[in-house]
Amino acid sequence: MFEYAPAPESRSIVDIKPSYGLFVDGQWIDGQVRDKTVNPANEEVLAEVAWATESEVDAAVRAARAAYENVWSTMPGRERAKYLFRIARIIQERARELAVLESLDNGKPIRESRDVDVPLVAAHFFYYAGWADKLGYAGFGASPRPIGVAGQVIPWNFPLLMLAWKIAPALAAGNTVVLKPAETTPLTALVFAEICQEAELPPGVVNIVTGAGETGHALVSHPGVDKVAFTGSTEVGRAIARAVAGSRKKLTLELGGKAANIVFEDAPIDQAVEGIVNGIFFNQGHVCCAGSRLLVQESVYDEVLASLKRRMALLRVGDPLDKNTDIGAINSAAQLERIRTLSEIGSEEGASRWSPPCELPERGFWFAPTIFTGVTQAHRIAREEIFGPVLSVLTFRTPAEAVEKANNTPYGLSAGVWTDKGSRILWMADRLRAGVVWANTFNKFDPASPFGGYKESGYGREGGRHGLEAYLDV
Repeated sequence: MFEYAPAPESRSIVDIKPSYGLFVDGQWIDGQVRDKTVNPANEEVLAEVAWATESEVDAAVRAARAAYENVWSTMPGRERAKYLFRIARIIQERARELAVLESLDNGKPIRESRDVDVPLVAAHFFYYAGWADKLGYAGFGASPRPIGVAGQVIPWNFPLLMLAWKIAPALAAGNTVVLKPAETTPLTALVFAEICQEAELPPGVVNIVTGAGETGHALVSHPGVDKVAFTGSTEVGRAIARAVAGSRKKLTLELGGKAANIVFEDAPIDQAVEGIVNGIFFNQGHVCCAGSRLLVQESVYDEVLASLKRRMALLRVGDPLDKNTDIGAINSAAQLERIRTLSEIGSEEGASRWSPPCELPERGFWFAPTIFTGVTQAHRIAREEIFGPVLSVLTFRTPAEAVEKANNTPYGLSAGVWTDKGSRILWMADRLRAGVVWANTFNKFDPASPFGGYKESGYGREGGRHGLEAYLDV
């Protein structure tokens, strides 16, 4: 095994302000309530951030309504596109700054922020900028119209990328936005507000209100909001669905998952193992579509498990700003406690737990990459979303059994199939109840490809042409 010298990314490119307010109507306003955001890798306080009250959310929605009626919805699509292109270019220009800030606030490795998150953020704005003047050709009628004001609530696992998934299609379609980032990861959303100012986006088109659950509730239940988009836990998604039930608001929900990553005996084992590792340990397992259930055909179970353990022993856990790091910090103390609790339950229910030798930092929120074998479909670790670097391993004998086990979940967001046979991939994809099925790969995203789930994983699609539909009156 190679020994890697530390290769830390410099923090000097990021200028974190001591405190941040709310971005409303193109200006910064002071909030009445404040809280702190911390670096999960060392528990260092990064900044003090305002939490919007009901009255401040109301001001943001009113600003969005005025901008929608007076400026944005009446602006020709080609003019809206210019703003989206400008935002995309500024994101590229400030890519290194955004990547470092994302890793500081979220805990994910800088390699992922730099090479995956931020490039995809820019790509989404470029992609939807291209749609802004072509909405009549999207397949939703000759003259689709925007809906109005979109209230958007995003999670902490991909703070800036989820912002792009929400804001880019909304603006391209002619809507205005009030967005609430997660309370533990608000900083890149607040820098995005600065980018909107730099791009000279008309005031009120994008508003950023930070806060916790109370702020989110005030936003989604506001009578001036026409469309609600939420990415996060199934429990909160249910609450939002109840809050908007009976109203005229359109709703899309992208919720939890418990994806099956299915390895057949004819799969390229080394390639599959890389896909397994990427499927569950990417972003510390803080991925709604993570391949957290590994289904291996019995005939290659021993080979796959041995290869997986060898690969896991090479994973480097540590400083998120170190370019050598594979697995960073868990986002919060609360999430770490959930991961620990469900892992202990897995052991108590009889599954065998294994982690590679791993020295964890003393400060911060850390959890070693873990696999459980001897897992049955009745185990809680095989049914509940852990949202951490924990993999449950099950076996199957036939393709039909693999489908049965893969679909035996309340979720339906994603799945992966590893096999040498193209016909088997198509056969499986046709039967798996998952919004996304990856073939001989995992966790690959593209702005042109729609993403979303079935059952308790929510409804509606984000990304691609389909992602426009939720923001158009068709």
